[in-house]
Amino acid sequence: MRLFAVILVVSSAALSACYSNPHYSPVKSHHTKDGFINRYPHPPKNSFWKWQWRRWREGVPADPQEGYGFALLRPDVAFLAGNRSADTLTWLGHDTFLIQWGGLNIMTDPHLSGRASPFSSIGPKRYVAPPMSVEELPHIDVVLISHSHYDHLDRATLQQLSRQKGGPPRFLVGLNLLAWATENGIGNVSEHDWGDAVERSGMTFHFVPVQHWSARTPWDRNRTLWGGWVIEYGKRRIFFGGDFGYSADLYDLGQRFGGFDLAMIPVGAYEPRWFMKTMHVNTDEAVQAHLDLRARYSVGMHWGTFRLTDERLDEPPEMLAQSLARAGVPETEFFLMQHGETRFLDEILADTPAQDAGPVTEAR
Repeated sequence: MRLFAVILVVSSAALSACYSNPHYSPVKSHHTKDGFINRYPHPPKNSFWKWQWRRWREGVPADPQEGYGFALLRPDVAFLAGNRSADTLTWLGHDTFLIQWGGLNIMTDPHLSGRASPFSSIGPKRYVAPPMSVEELPHIDVVLISHSHYDHLDRATLQQLSRQKGGPPRFLVGLNLLAWATENGIGNVSEHDWGDAVERSGMTFHFVPVQHWSARTPWDRNRTLWGGWVIEYGKRRIFFGGDFGYSADLYDLGQRFGGFDLAMIPVGAYEPRWFMKTMHVNTDEAVQAHLDLRARYSVGMHWGTFRLTDERLDEPPEMLAQSLARAGVPETEFFLMQHGETRFLDEILADTPAQDAGPVTEAR
């Protein structure tokens, strides 16, 4: 076993040493010859294996024996399929949103599979079933991918979307992810650097920096570029953050874009702080991100679907409420949605009650 570990480390180092970033530009500070780095200095990421050892030795809070009891709403599939006029937001779990805006159907980090893992039988499992299947989705026009981690870049879901009736959506990804998409039979993909902008039907999609990292194997760390997306349409702006640790990037984005009408901010997968702090915000930092971004409203994501870290899946809502109270931010300004819930963007931004998204089905 020890020999195998040595071989793995040596082979990984050798593979990393052979890699050269095809998009490397010496005038871009976040580019390196073998990948990418964050814009602002931060402490080095702590050891994954140290974290796993501590989890094994000390344990983590157990999942409730009776299950979490999260509500699972059934979206109005027929309405969403035919809708091209009303602007809506539907949460499908984790970082997956269906945004119907300006006549386009947009998805963020589509993940409708049972595990966030390269394996079908091991790895983080899904605790709440997908509210709808890929086949039930309306025709998707644009897919926004934040980065390459398995809970955000799901091969099976993307392959199904690429085969949707009427042709594949336009997949927007970070630099060096085009090769992965091509290898997996996913077409109509364009890869982008921070600062790039893509226009579609009067809407502009900006790929922007946030503090995170990327990897799908032990030997491809930070070879592909991570980031958030800003969607501009008319005078409104929406921010989708993907995954991020707290950094000055958030303040910079608030200044650059003049604030946001709606920000999608991660609120889960934050414990233990000694390991997660650099790359995952906790709820206090999520609220500060809301303020730094100058968001009128924010919706929490990255919670309640996959248990990726030490805290229980039902902890983030309670912690977010406490963080909002400490910061003096109303809960109506930074809210959470239920799995499968649909809200109308005009009602969110007008701070009026959202329309009922449908009956609650079996709690999971």
